[in-house]
Amino acid sequence: MALTLVLTLIAMTAERAFGYPDRLFRAIGHPVTWLGALIGALDRRWNIAAAPASTRRRRGVYLVLVLLATAVIPGAVLHVAGASGWAALIGVAVLTSSLIAQKSLADHVVKVAEGLERGLEDGRAAVSMIVGRDPDRLDEAGVARAAIESLAENFSDGVTAPVFWLALAGPAGGLGYKAINTADSMVGHLTDRHRDFGRAAAKLDDLINLPASRLTGAAIILAAFVSPGMSGRGAARAIRRDARHHKSPNAGWPEAAMAGALGISLAGPRYYHGVLIEDGEMNAGGRRALGAADIRCALQLYWRADAVIFVTLALVLAGVLLV
Repeated sequence: MALTLVLTLIAMTAERAFGYPDRLFRAIGHPVTWLGALIGALDRRWNIAAAPASTRRRRGVYLVLVLLATAVIPGAVLHVAGASGWAALIGVAVLTSSLIAQKSLADHVVKVAEGLERGLEDGRAAVSMIVGRDPDRLDEAGVARAAIESLAENFSDGVTAPVFWLALAGPAGGLGYKAINTADSMVGHLTDRHRDFGRAAAKLDDLINLPASRLTGAAIILAAFVSPGMSGRGAARAIRRDARHHKSPNAGWPEAAMAGALGISLAGPRYYHGVLIEDGEMNAGGRRALGAADIRCALQLYWRADAVIFVTLALVLAGVLLV
């Protein structure tokens, strides 16, 4: 346990400092793009529209098993390599830092704030890079809400969850999580094509994200208590009242916490590809007239909550070493 905690703390530090360099991405891609290429190939080969629904569901289970084997086996090899000494541990931690998205998430969201500060069209263009909803339907407040919702949800999926699984099970856990999360984003949709084939990936993704979503909500609450102008009690109230009304079983926790802490309202009905999707409102009654300044406030809260997670891991490590 101490080994995985040290590795995770080093990985978080490396990603916070350097992110995933654009030059490296252009040269070799990213673990998510590698996994995505495999998922896309298996989707084309196994997800045949003419096949019975039961066959597509079964093949969806095969997809999950292949992905887990593809991710977990190399992860286990990295784990063993990291145990051979400090230099190897640091090297493995730097490699696994690519599974965490602290800096890259914040970089994408701050571009939305900067875009809105230049004008609505720039804000729409920036937010279209991180959300799937129709940007042309968004006014200034809609762009800001979309950015903050994406920040809150991806804080859980892109930061807390891989950190949790890295700390618990090392590189095998982190890579296994990333494989399932990527599969869910690609095939876990309730469309005619993917309703059956993506069912196993979507259900498993909901399960493995459950602890991280709750931990993210708790981190936001704690961060809000020590942040001037933000409300930890408001975050806790919003989670208790509204998180269960979100269409996602997990996203409601960080989104409600973020909304309650900032005194704003998030989620509610949204347009995706011209279709109105009904959803519960997080912190109903909160302020909905948002702008770039609110995105920047959300980013401040995000970084403080991220620090809560880091400090919590360090305290757990200290406890493990003292036992």
